[in-house]
Amino acid sequence: MTTANDQAPNAAGQTWNPEAYARDAGFVPVLGSAVLDLLAPTRGERILDLGCGDGVLTARLAEAGADVVGVDASPGMIAAARERGLAAHVVDGHELAFEGEFDAVFSNAALHWMSRDPAAVVAGAARALKPGGRFVAEFGGHGNVAAIVTALIAALDAQGVDGATRMPWYFPAPDAYRRVLEAHGFRIETIDLIPRPTPLPTGMTGWLRTFADPFLKGLSDSDRETVLNRATGWLATSLCDEDGHWSADYVRLRFRAARGD
Repeated sequence: MTTANDQAPNAAGQTWNPEAYARDAGFVPVLGSAVLDLLAPTRGERILDLGCGDGVLTARLAEAGADVVGVDASPGMIAAARERGLAAHVVDGHELAFEGEFDAVFSNAALHWMSRDPAAVVAGAARALKPGGRFVAEFGGHGNVAAIVTALIAALDAQGVDGATRMPWYFPAPDAYRRVLEAHGFRIETIDLIPRPTPLPTGMTGWLRTFADPFLKGLSDSDRETVLNRATGWLATSLCDEDGHWSADYVRLRFRAARGD
């Protein structure tokens, strides 16, 4: 395998702090249990965790007896994964250089960040797999965080910034992603769009602090604060209940596909 060095940039322009991620978004790996069940790893399998983050789910794959390798574009997240004793490398998901090494490619809550060229990501996953190997993943699907995106774009527009040009994510519908998978030789076993309103333990402030960097790049501190306050205020009507509990309007795309040759 060829690895990138630890200076690989995040393609979507997001920066990650592992401690803040664990605090504000610890629900992400917890909710990854369903896609782990769909993967159904077995002892001795070699598995690539694509977009492994800080390695919480990667470690669960290793505990199941898999020979697992994690890759992520964030040096900080890879450092955290390595602290768990995992084999993890800084690699841009658009530029996977594995060739027929893995029984499965697994990904949770990461493919929507690989938005520059989603087809290149799928092609890399296909190359990485042994014949008949499986690609199992869950990520943001069509309609994911639609209210949050709309509020951020509107808040940026109100500040004189073209918010739509800053959208960092790829949220496809099932039929659209099915076509991408099939174009790269995958046979679809299951693919589903799953609405999943998700409680936010540190509220909308914590969620935006963790995930909204690409929308805010280059803004002054005061403009950032104005945009975030506007967006949060508008979102309170739909995503905050009468007791002050926030949720995010998640919609997930979950699939299992097999390399066809």
